[in-house]
Amino acid sequence: MQTNLFPLGRVVITATAHTRLSEESVLASLARHANGDWGDVCEDDRRENELSLERGFRLLSVYRDGSETTFWIITEADRSATTVMMPGEY
Repeated sequence: MQTNLFPLGRVVITATAHTRLSEESVLASLARHANGDWGDVCEDDRRENELSLERGFRLLSVYRDGSETTFWIITEADRSATTVMMPGEY
């Protein structure tokens, strides 16, 4: 079992994301996020996440579920909460 790189804090999901995404996709993506697999972020965001790991800033991952629906996972800088959401909800 792999150890998370950082704590997720309280995990929440927006109502829209809960309706549109499968639980399986969300759980698998949360595991990826916690282990530093940022999904489909651009190279600049990937570098920003690596810096954020070192300095304690916000972390952003971008994933697609089985039907190619894009969603985001954001962990707050203080690691108190992680939110699963659709891009238009930010």
